[in-house]
Amino acid sequence: MDTLSSGPLPGEAKLRYLDADFEVIKPGRFVSCAVTKRKIALEDLRYWNVETQEAYFDAETALIRWKQLSGQE
Repeated sequence: MDTLSSGPLPGEAKLRYLDADFEVIKPGRFVSCAVTKRKIALEDLRYWNVETQEAYFDAETALIRWKQLSGQE
C-alpha cells in the first residue's frame, strides 16, 4: 500500500517550519523536497531550513542545499 496516497488527508501539506518543529498551515500527507522534488511523508520529515522555509528529503540533500545557499558549491 502506498502510504502517501492513502488516508484521510490526501495531497501536499503546507507547513511553517520552526526551529525544532513545524506548524501545519494546510493539512496533507506529504511535503515536497525543495531540491529533489521527492515526496516526504510528514511522519518522515526530519530536515528543513527555517530561514528559507524549505524541506529536504535527507541529510545529504540538506547539506547540498546549505552549500548552494552559502556559496560553497
